[in-house]
Amino acid sequence: QVQLVESGGGLVQAGGSLRLSCVASGGTISTWAMGWFRQVPGKEREFVAGINWTGSRTYYADSVKGRFAIFRNNAKNTVYLQMNSLKPEETAVYYCNGADLVTRTSSSDYWGQGTQVTVSS
Repeated sequence: QVQLVESGGGLVQAGGSLRLSCVASGGTISTWAMGWFRQVPGKEREFVAGINWTGSRTYYADSVKGRFAIFRNNAKNTVYLQMNSLKPEETAVYYCNGADLVTRTSSSDYWGQGTQVTVSS
């Protein structure tokens, strides 16, 4: 089974930037559509960004358009999320997973441990 490990989170001031990475092991994700999701305690996990398997198409939640960028390196079995102009309300645990880009939901019930992003005001 493919395992996904997210990293790159941390504490950043509002307006700052972070780059998250999602590395897959145990198999290839090069043919998977992938997505980044985030979850705040007490709330449902929400779609943030998605990318098709070639990297030619990207999709974003309205709230992050123009500030976040998702991209991938299939040779490295890795998906990234560049986050700029971060806001305090974007404090959450961020996860990557296979994605259904039509419904903007995860295509797998398996989740990694995620990476905590904390944006201070």
